[in-house]
Amino acid sequence: MSRVQLALNVADLEASVVFYTQLFGVEPAKRRPGYANFAVSEPPLKLVLIEGEPGQETRLDHLGVEVEDSAQVDAATERLKEAGLATFEENDTSCCYAVQDKVWVHGPGREPWEVYVVKADSDQRGRAEDVPNPAQPAQSPVPSPASGSGCCGG
Repeated sequence: MSRVQLALNVADLEASVVFYTQLFGVEPAKRRPGYANFAVSEPPLKLVLIEGEPGQETRLDHLGVEVEDSAQVDAATERLKEAGLATFEENDTSCCYAVQDKVWVHGPGREPWEVYVVKADSDQRGRAEDVPNPAQPAQSPVPSPASGSGCCGG
């Protein structure tokens, strides 16, 4: 089963966890310092909450599509390349307490999207400082427009 991922940068992680638990009727699937995610069955959604600065308004961090296996990530990568979109691939990367394979693209408004699979749990949050921008040369990725923590999907 694939599902859409919505990653939000929130000022108050605890209040957000309480709200989204009530909204979707499920407890977080994963909790770590400054991080929580929900695996919602109905509607099929992976909701990722990333703690930001106190007092800031909630804002989009990044979007994604979680898939079942690496073959689906590979197929998405090929499809995106064939469509002429610039991509940035990451394999066996530690990101938001998970080991993942993924491919990144940016929409026309520079919104970062990832297609990813969670391969294993991890004790490390991973690189939060870079969100690759496939429209830029590979050696100079740019930070996420939201918070720079766009690695998180797991």
